[in-house]
Amino acid sequence: MDRPFAGSPAERYADGEAGIVLPEAKPVGSFSKDQVGRALEQTKALLVDANIDRKTLLGGTPETVLGTLDPKQPQMLSDVRSWLRKPDKQNDPLLMFSRFDKNEVRLVGDVVKTRGRMSFERDEKGSVVIRADYTFVYALAPADPDSTEVARVIARRVLETGLADPTRFRLTPGKLVIVRYDSDRANIGCGIYDGYMHPRFDSAPTKGTTNPTGPKVDPYDRSRDIQNSGTETCDTVSRT
Repeated sequence: MDRPFAGSPAERYADGEAGIVLPEAKPVGSFSKDQVGRALEQTKALLVDANIDRKTLLGGTPETVLGTLDPKQPQMLSDVRSWLRKPDKQNDPLLMFSRFDKNEVRLVGDVVKTRGRMSFERDEKGSVVIRADYTFVYALAPADPDSTEVARVIARRVLETGLADPTRFRLTPGKLVIVRYDSDRANIGCGIYDGYMHPRFDSAPTKGTTNPTGPKVDPYDRSRDIQNSGTETCDTVSRT
């Protein structure tokens, strides 16, 4: 309980949002340095609220995310709200958010370990696309306060946000659009879509599918392509 990340690569990761280091902003196309810098800050705030904020982790609504997204992006904001309100297989908030059932588990310590990088570029349509690729590692224990067993959950997220060219697209100034989101989540129960990640503990059966059916993977391998990743297969993790 005192060193919940001991023995894993996560022990060397940064603590929380300190691991999200922004690249230096510069003007891109029709967007000024200040506009690009603001978009980078918003993307960081989105990542923190979705994956590090304690309220979100314990099942709360990530209000910063909802306030950052462009309401004019077709379906996106309403989809995210519906995912949180009524999660199911087709509407899974875990695609973007890290959430745990506080009646089942408790967070160990105050730290989420973080590693990754962020970059940006101009696309062929004149928009600025920001690409964030981060791994978040969580230490959890059963909700029973007498339990000292710790499990780690690893969530890698690839998120692309954008500033669209206002001469070509209808948008809300100062808001972000979501271009892409992919995720890979390890050491959790599979086949359950209640809006929470359910850690695997050695001492008790895991909610959801308990027998992994997919190939063995290293959840700390950041070179793997996770594009179009989903929850249909349940991989065996080589370590946590």
